[in-house]
Parts: sequence; structure tokens; C-alpha cells
Amino acid sequence: MTFAPSSSASPAPAARTSVPATSTASERRIPDDRILSKEHATDSGPGTARRGPHPGWLLAIVLTGQFMALLDTFIVNVAAPDLRADLHASGAGLQLVIAGYTIAYAVLLITGARLGALLGHSRVFLAGLALFTVASLACGLATGTGQLIAFRLVQGAGGAAMLPQVLSLIQRTFTGLARTRALGAYAAVLGVGAAAGQLLGGVLVSADLFGWGWRPVFLINVPVGIALLALAPWLMGVRGEARGGTEERRALDLPGLALLGAVLLLFTVPVVLGREQGWPLWGWLSLALCAALVPAFARYEIQLARRGGRPLISPLVLRAPGVPLAVVRIFWMMAVNAGFVLVLMLHLQSGLGKSALSAGFSMVPTAVMFALVGTNWRRLPQSWHPRLSAAGFLTAAASFGWLGVLLSDGGDGAAWLYVCQAVSGIGMSLAYNPVLSRTLSSVRQSEAADASGLLVTTAQLGLLSGVALFGAVFLERVEGTAPSADTSAHALVVTCAALVTGTLVGAAAGPLNGLVRRVRGLPGDR
Repeated sequence: MTFAPSSSASPAPAARTSVPATSTASERRIPDDRILSKEHATDSGPGTARRGPHPGWLLAIVLTGQFMALLDTFIVNVAAPDLRADLHASGAGLQLVIAGYTIAYAVLLITGARLGALLGHSRVFLAGLALFTVASLACGLATGTGQLIAFRLVQGAGGAAMLPQVLSLIQRTFTGLARTRALGAYAAVLGVGAAAGQLLGGVLVSADLFGWGWRPVFLINVPVGIALLALAPWLMGVRGEARGGTEERRALDLPGLALLGAVLLLFTVPVVLGREQGWPLWGWLSLALCAALVPAFARYEIQLARRGGRPLISPLVLRAPGVPLAVVRIFWMMAVNAGFVLVLMLHLQSGLGKSALSAGFSMVPTAVMFALVGTNWRRLPQSWHPRLSAAGFLTAAASFGWLGVLLSDGGDGAAWLYVCQAVSGIGMSLAYNPVLSRTLSSVRQSEAADASGLLVTTAQLGLLSGVALFGAVFLERVEGTAPSADTSAHALVVTCAALVTGTLVGAAAGPLNGLVRRVRGLPGDR
């Protein structure tokens, strides 16, 4: 264990894809909400035009790939005890098996987004999928901890190549209401991934398929990946996809990539490993150096833009309406989501003695409601849309407070736990989906890669930070004590209070952002 009428029903004018007056009859017959962007048009000869990928198939393929990559962020946690016993892994080795994927994934996301813009989003998606599939097979066949750590790093690199392309392909393939529906499906997959990882991991480990123990949690990716690789070249229009030009390739911001990679690495490694190692001095030095490099990276990017170069993250993206607010809200929503899933799984399994399968099943209402709300929120009155994200954070805050009260006596909450979980799913989905859709609708298609890389990286950093922050709040109160339902329940109550605080920060971000913009004389975000 990382999203108004005009923003949900149609993109901003700069992001529209229109059919020119000289288009062919076959092009004019494409419905307005499924028109493909120019980069997906393919030439089959002089004077002829051939349609690009089928939007429905493209969406199914990229979302399946996204689900695979997201699943591996969570599924290994359930298999950790079996994995450690089988490979005789040390505590540090087990941490790196679990965290290696996340570290590589987070550090390389922005790089993956830029490579997609240069080489073609579909091509880079498939290259990442191939790398991820091969690495999954290698993980499943690993015979030692060192091998597994190395293969997990490669797996994370494959995920980092895949994931940024998903939002970019949705941005560039769909327009209007179809884009809103596609973004809803994207968010639904994102929300289901955490719960599915816990549930599927519990099923696979409990089943002990073929006596393979923990290995199927990796091997399950292989047949799915092979099927996608066989179908995708025919259904995604890869051969006709445009690449970045020579000038664009020369403008690749390698110093910016190096600086950003260092910032992310210095942040993620201590956040992922610091608590388990007692927050050693090197962790704090790493975070301090990260903080020092952030302004250096910002200054370099600003100067590069002023010189006419192409910075890693376009200033146009950062100045787009709603983007700063979206970054804050997506970060906090992902942080509280990750913390919520982690501490509830720890309480149910370690505190109440439930099986991994039973604990994973308790997350089903959250996942189902997240998905349902994510695909249907646009049906609400359009005048409500600007306030849905704040309302979602407040709903999630109420659910976390209720969860703490419900489980405070050391019980399992009975049927009310599932009702509370459903309310959590509603709140977190409303907090995430409208802000993601409204923000991407304000970004031009030419900046889609930068925007997707920024938002996906923000989501991943939120996941990491949520696990570190809220996990520490819970674990500091249970470690070193005899396992008991009462001790675990007390730790859960305190952590739920912290989760409520985090969601209130997300809710307050909108009014604070509006106040800052009014003081600076800027127009309000849409």
C-alpha cells in the first residue's frame, strides 16, 4: 500500500479535438464524444486516412495494465510472512522486497511520462508492460532474497513506464462525456486496486496453488500480461502513433530528470524504510537533502523555460486552473486512503486475529462504492460539481471518526463495519474523482503527458506518505506490547483521529486556495 458542467461534460476549449471541415465522410461519422486526437490518426497511403485505435479496447487494455501495476503495490504485503519463511529473508531484506517496487515506481514515474511524449504513449506503455510481465515471472521464480529485490526494482520500473501513459492516452483519445466516463473508470480501477490486492493476496496465499506458496502473487501477472501484449498492437494503433520530433528529442531535460530523480529517491527511501529502522540519522539527512534540492530543481526548471528550453514539467501545467489545488487534494486523498487500508488490515489481522482473506473481504464495500461513485458522480446536479471534492473529504472524515467509535471496544463492528466501509468509499471517491476530471479538462492535450506524470507521481507520493505517517501512528502504540484486541483498538482510535485531521486538511485546501488567489488578484479555479 497514489482523482462543473464544463469540466465533466466537455473539456476546456484548448483541449477539444474537432473535425475539420475538410474531413472525410468516415471521419465525420465518428461521434463527437469518441473523436480521436490527431496523434492517433494513421496514414495508409496518399489521399487516404485510416482510423486509429478503437477507444473501448484501448481503455480496457490500459486499465488492465494499470490494475496489474497497482495490485503489486499491495498484494505482496499479504504474502510477506510466507515469503520470509521460504527465502529465510532478514527483516531488512523483506522490507526491500516490499518497498523496492514502490521506490523504483515512484522515482521513475515522471521519466516514464516524458518518454511517452517522445516515443509515443502506446509504445512506451507496451514496453513497460513487457518489462513488468518479464519481471513478474522472474519474481515468481526467484530463489533468493537478493534476486527477488532486484526483480522487484525492475518490476517497479516497468510499472513506472506503464502508468503515466494511461492518463495521457485517455486525455488524447477521448473528448467530452466519453472522457469523463473514461476518467471515472480510471479512478474506479485505482480505488479498487488496494482492496483487490489485499483480497486477492489472501485468496492466493490461502489456496497455496500447486504448493507454490507465495509465488502465485507474482506469477498471476504473467498470463494477463502475455494476453495484453498479444492483443494490444492490433487494438491500440501502435504502428501509426506519432513520435516526438528530432527537436523534441534534443530538448529532453536530462539535468531536470536527474534532479527530480534525486529528490524523489531522497524522499521515498527514508519514508519507506525509516520507521522499521528506528528513524536513523541517515534517514533525516536524506530528507533534509531532499528539501534542499527541491528549490534547486524549481530554479533550474524556471531558468530553462526562460531560455526557451523545454522543462521537465511545463509551467503551463503548473499554471493551469486547479492544478495546484488538485496536487494538494490528490496527495491527501491518497495518503488517507493508504493509511486507512493499512491500519484497518493490521487491526483486523494482528489485533482481532482474522485471516488475511477475511480482512481483505472487509474492504469490498469500500472498493465497490469507490467504483460506483467514480463512474456516476457526473449524474449529480452540475451546480454541485465544484463542491463535491470538499464534500467527499468531509464524508470520509465522518466515516473515519465513525470507524474509530465502532471498533473502540475491541469488537469487530459486525455488519455496521461494512456500512462504515461503504461510506468511506463514497467519501474518498468524491474527494478524488471530480478534482481529477475537472483538472485534466483544463489542461491542453499538448501538456497531457506532463499533467499525467505530475498527478500520478503526486498520487504515489501520497500513498507512500500515508503509509509512513498513519502507519507510524498506529504501530508506535502496538509494538513492544502483548498482542491484544484492546491495545490494537486504542491504536486504531488514535489513528482514526489522525485520519480525520488529514481529510479535513484536504477539505480546507479549496477555501484556502481561493483566499490566496483572491489576495493575489487571480481568477478563481473552476
